[in-house]
Amino acid sequence: MANPSPRAPLAERLEELLAPGGPLPVVAAGDPALRAGTERYDGQLDPALLARFVEALRITMHAAPGVGLAAPQVGVELRIAVIEDPAPVPEEVRLVRGRVPQPFRVLVNPSYDSVGPARAAFFEGCLSVPGYQAVVARHAEVRLTGQDEHGRALDEVFAGWPARIVQHETDHLDGTLYLDRAELRSLSANQAVLERWAQPAPAEAAKALGFELP
Repeated sequence: MANPSPRAPLAERLEELLAPGGPLPVVAAGDPALRAGTERYDGQLDPALLARFVEALRITMHAAPGVGLAAPQVGVELRIAVIEDPAPVPEEVRLVRGRVPQPFRVLVNPSYDSVGPARAAFFEGCLSVPGYQAVVARHAEVRLTGQDEHGRALDEVFAGWPARIVQHETDHLDGTLYLDRAELRSLSANQAVLERWAQPAPAEAAKALGFELP
């Protein structure tokens, strides 16, 4: 399917994107849509179209599979993202990474600020950078503000892995990829991460690949 024309009005392009049904195509690194930033959502879509778009993001995130997806990753320049994490990980990983289940939620016009100076570094991947992961040092705790899909205010503190997810997805809305923040010496193919760096924390990878951790 050809991508909708970027010259068409947003609602018209979105209708065209949603028409086939099912998961949406995820754009890959190198696509300008991932670098252009987004416009604040301010009712550009009627409620029914917004609900359809949110559902399409949810379906696409599940199909990938991933734990978050931002509108620019499907070529839509709106400040909207979705997150959800069932966190099916061993107890040791849960404890080290702070990875706890997160229900499905929609982030509209989100922004974050750090809570305290602590940072945490772990391997991280992205649906728009398939096949690779890299270690990214992020704020260990953040305060996220914005709205949900119904316009209700969101003001919540996230810690551990959920904090990583909301930072990753909010960064997408600013045209930032995780690679912009990564220790590039840590960049590893998924297979290498599985075979060599599956430990809960990346200390062994840092020593072997020659990068520093916070």
